[in-house]
Amino acid sequence: MKRTFTLDLSAIILAGGYSSRMGTDKALIEIQGVPLLQRTATFIEAYADSVYIITPWIERYQTIVPVHCQLLREICPSGKTRGPLVAFAQALDHVSTDWVLLLACDLPNLTPLVLEEWLKTLDQLSDDVMAYLPRHAKGWEPLCGFYRSSCLTALESFIYGGGRSFQQWLELNPVEELFVSDRSVLLNCNTPMHLQQIN
Repeated sequence: MKRTFTLDLSAIILAGGYSSRMGTDKALIEIQGVPLLQRTATFIEAYADSVYIITPWIERYQTIVPVHCQLLREICPSGKTRGPLVAFAQALDHVSTDWVLLLACDLPNLTPLVLEEWLKTLDQLSDDVMAYLPRHAKGWEPLCGFYRSSCLTALESFIYGGGRSFQQWLELNPVEELFVSDRSVLLNCNTPMHLQQIN
């Protein structure tokens, strides 16, 4: 069912990791019979005007993502992905809405109720806020939060200067904290142990 929110929003899902700690492709791990990437994309398309999935491996995922989601091939000149920050910049170039929701492909505990609560607060942010993200002890949670699409120019400048760290880039820009009462919604499936923690 399409969302009732009037906010213009796109979504970008990152599916370019090598899943080395998991030992198998996280995007294809099934939760209740549904691959994580498919679950995330299907869930998010109810709230976003456009959903972009960026990955070096389009052929691997094209049969499982919803038909209205757009698969973007991550450009990897050396044959190896240059990390989530670069992938985000490549996908952001396709976004035309003011706000974009950036997500990792493996967030099994994120629910419609939680996302709807976040969306209700998005239009209360001041115009100078570039990103709206949860915090953790070591910094920001960059792969589960909102960014203004207008940040692309600053992001590209940072990358062209050799920057690859989300945390370093975010420290250079105005970021508002997105308060999360239940931290379990931010769980990433990085290891087999994490799979055991899924609600």
